[in-house]
Amino acid sequence: MKRPILIHPDPRLKKPALPIADLSDDLRRLADDMLETMYAAPGIGLAAPQIGVDTRLIVMDCIKGDGAPPRPIAMFNPEIVAASDERSIYEEGCLSIPDVYADVERPAAVTARWIDRNGAEQQETFDGLWATCLQHEIDHLNGVLFIDYLTALRRQLITRKMVKLKKDRMREKA
Repeated sequence: MKRPILIHPDPRLKKPALPIADLSDDLRRLADDMLETMYAAPGIGLAAPQIGVDTRLIVMDCIKGDGAPPRPIAMFNPEIVAASDERSIYEEGCLSIPDVYADVERPAAVTARWIDRNGAEQQETFDGLWATCLQHEIDHLNGVLFIDYLTALRRQLITRKMVKLKKDRMREKA
């Protein structure tokens, strides 16, 4: 089931998400809903707080090649356990901040640990776009947006743009 995505500024996007104590069928369905929502947006990552759910769950799929099979990943309680000293810069965007992009510098590679949908602990090292996406989504779980890495002036301009977008959308619904 496709879910509505929260748009910045929304206080739920700035609140750290709660850890998952027990993996349930409801949480697995939530992960499926999040993947459906992410693909429909379209996007390459989505965190539960972005759909108003206060739990440490992210989904992502950074496969972008024509004809390449998708690689959807659902991560419950993901955490970064190691990061490279090497840095990379990617132009990031966010489904909660539509049509806004900015260069953000992050570690080029990270190792993450998480629980998969079967309850098994997983660990994998990601680089390139996957590493950037993973860090971006885990930031969401900690109440951090990619615009928090930008200057205060740029953040203010983006926030004003999003406030206007939300008002325009409300008028369209009325």
